Amino acid sequence: MKLYYSPMSPYVRKVRAVAITLGLADRIEQVPQDPREPTGAYRAKNPLARIPALETDDGEVLFDSPVICEYLAHLASDQAVYPPAGQSRWRALKQQAIGDGIMDAAVPLRHEALRPEAQRSPEWLGRLEGMIVSALDALEADAAADRLSDRSDIGTLSMACALGYLDFRFADMDWRRGRPALARWFDGFATRPAIADTLPAQI
Repeated sequence: MKLYYSPMSPYVRKVRAVAITLGLADRIEQVPQDPREPTGAYRAKNPLARIPALETDDGEVLFDSPVICEYLAHLASDQAVYPPAGQSRWRALKQQAIGDGIMDAAVPLRHEALRPEAQRSPEWLGRLEGMIVSALDALEADAAADRLSDRSDIGTLSMACALGYLDFRFADMDWRRGRPALARWFDGFATRPAIADTLPAQI
């Protein structure tokens, strides 16, 4: 398999974390790809030119991290990363949505901050920041109520990658301030190989 990746992408980190958790990392060749300047060959494989994309052993190209992660879990016949139907599964999928939502707001927030100041939209920046704050507050409430599992499933892995991206790109945001339960959960979870071995600086 080939994983088309950008080393700083939190979505790529999520896929890599899932692959490590499933024991599939050694089966995946990593192919660098700049999503800002996609080649014609890459666009032919992936019409959206998004990162990450996974080319399977039979030549199928999958894109969008939720699709890739679910494919990897299927390949590994795993029911831990994606729990069977029931409360654990719905909670994991909900937490994946929250983690992905933080990434979906943080990545464009980062891009907007790199634009010349005169071209930035304060309203758009405020909306993105508000989404992140609301999601973090929801996670703090879950952590304080002991609703964040220590299990390495698609929810916890997604949340950890999202929080790690905030540390990486938005250290001045200090998301830990006022969220002690979430900070404790993350600091413990982040020692796991799937997270510790996928830090952006180590890719």
